[in-house]
Amino acid sequence: MLVRGLVSAFLAVLVAASAIAAPTADAAKRRARAGKAQLKAFSSCAPLVRYARGHAKQGRGAIAPRLSPQPPVRFVPPPMGAPGPGGDGPAPPQPIAFRRTEGSETTSPTNVQEAGVDEPDLVKTRGSKIFAAAAGRVHAVEAGQAPRLLGSIAVPGFGHELLLSGSRLLVLSHAYAVQATQRGPSRRPYGGRPVAILTEVDVRELGAMRILRTQRIGGTLVSSRLNGDTARVVVSSPARGLAEAGLRPRLAGWVPRATLLRHGTGRSTTRRLTDCRRVRRSRAYAGVDMLTVLTIDMSKGLPAVDTDALMAGAEIAYASPSSLYVAAQRWEPEPNSPNDRPPDTRTDVHKFDISNPGRTEYRGSGTVPGYLLNQFSLSEHRGVLRAATTETPLWWEGTPARESQSFVSTLDDRAGRLAEVGRVDGLGRGERIYAVRFVEDAGFVVTFRQTDPLYTVDLSDPRHPRVLGELKIRGYSAYLHPLAGDLLLGVGQDATDQGDRLGTQLSLFDVSDLRRPSRLQQRSVGSGSSSQVEYDHHAFLWWAPSKLAVLPVEDYGEGQQFVGAIGFGVARSGVSERGRAAHEVNGYAAPILRSFVVGGRLFTLSDVGLEANALSSLAEEGSLRFPAPPPDGT
Repeated sequence: MLVRGLVSAFLAVLVAASAIAAPTADAAKRRARAGKAQLKAFSSCAPLVRYARGHAKQGRGAIAPRLSPQPPVRFVPPPMGAPGPGGDGPAPPQPIAFRRTEGSETTSPTNVQEAGVDEPDLVKTRGSKIFAAAAGRVHAVEAGQAPRLLGSIAVPGFGHELLLSGSRLLVLSHAYAVQATQRGPSRRPYGGRPVAILTEVDVRELGAMRILRTQRIGGTLVSSRLNGDTARVVVSSPARGLAEAGLRPRLAGWVPRATLLRHGTGRSTTRRLTDCRRVRRSRAYAGVDMLTVLTIDMSKGLPAVDTDALMAGAEIAYASPSSLYVAAQRWEPEPNSPNDRPPDTRTDVHKFDISNPGRTEYRGSGTVPGYLLNQFSLSEHRGVLRAATTETPLWWEGTPARESQSFVSTLDDRAGRLAEVGRVDGLGRGERIYAVRFVEDAGFVVTFRQTDPLYTVDLSDPRHPRVLGELKIRGYSAYLHPLAGDLLLGVGQDATDQGDRLGTQLSLFDVSDLRRPSRLQQRSVGSGSSSQVEYDHHAFLWWAPSKLAVLPVEDYGEGQQFVGAIGFGVARSGVSERGRAAHEVNGYAAPILRSFVVGGRLFTLSDVGLEANALSSLAEEGSLRFPAPPPDGT
């Protein structure tokens, strides 16, 4: 059941009065500003170059005026054990029943934020077939009693991730451009201009996989999503004209180029990534970097069937089934003196409509106070965007001192602008956000400095979000995963009362009553331990049929060392370790990167190979070592 806040008649009158507290004239002005905030497209390449060249001295971006339709709601923590804010006002939300998002009874999908919206990852599966990216190659594996290699192919770049649709695999990777030196061209693996690489692989014959097309784009891959057969890839391209004065009068200084290589013919074409008339800019200066969204029909492959571009930065991407949001923190110059006021941190958010499989359409932009932690800081529900942000950068040590705080803001698409319709602030004063999870009408926010307050937020009325409860415990959760029923599993770090980290811990929370969240179980992994799950949710596996959570762990604590994966049985009655898996080769334990289920069997992946493990104990049941790449890297 969804979280439903039923508002009493008395509060409804009060809400209506507060919503229209500003004069009607002010509301009209806000609507007018919202209409003017819509990004404007360039009519041709000449005005684009003139605009970018004329604003080059302003740098990467600027602070925009703050638009807020109503004052934020301030949160005052309730006394411990007391009912949440509201008193005799709103009725408490109904209990949560988290919906199950597993792929099937025998196979686990990539651990994604939104059901039905696939995300790129190291592993993709199709039936009993496994596609895994490791050590610069894509391996096709049959998940039998023991995993069996069917084929392997080298792919360009590094940091590979996969999207799979039908018989096509889209491999996303990174590289750096060839740098000219006085002695000639030099390939520096980690220097120079960034290049995003899209590689289209035909996987119809797994023993003879072949690359069909490769596209190299000037810029950095931000993220991508797959809705049905349509992939959308977000690329951020730094403006070369800022660093290379000679390129400022030329289009190449501002619009990235892309080279498409057709491997069957060996022919390649280089052209602008997008047409100048498809590039938009804000009336308020937001920088000259380029954010490009490529829409790729996976049934046809590369190149993209549609491109949309904004003169803006791009750092974080989030997608619902119908919308894509791209966000970036505004660039701000540091104060001249530590005695000056620190800058107000703001984040721009841009919305695109992705409901049409063959087209991506820009809808509007807005700003939120502070900065986002990651993609889980954004969530769309019933057409409303929710954003969790932290205000003051914690690195600021000058005077006057400013105490950080966090917010949950709600934004609606209005006349080409994402307009703020509600906000609650004052969360975690002096702390920053470490984890966020939005589940339908509920929001869960973890802040940390010395203790971990878990805040529960009622978002059933987007105009008036309310913090209902707060739970303070030692340590923090860096990733929150909803389980069946009213349970929330957190993966993070245990800590002392002073905030010193002690090692990886799992926390099981009961959030059936948002006014009184409680921690049912806590399990520490070991002193000095850490887990990739704390910064990469794809590394986490929750297998509901076995009530099994698996996470990679590296533990270098005193008297014990372990590198591998640990499985935990998770139930309301307790969290218990079920077993461990390790990939040991010649006395070396390779870090386990992923764990997943295919055909009702558990598999673990590292850069050296795949291993089949028992679901009940994680004991090894068969293994496959990937072939070592040739010395020339091919």
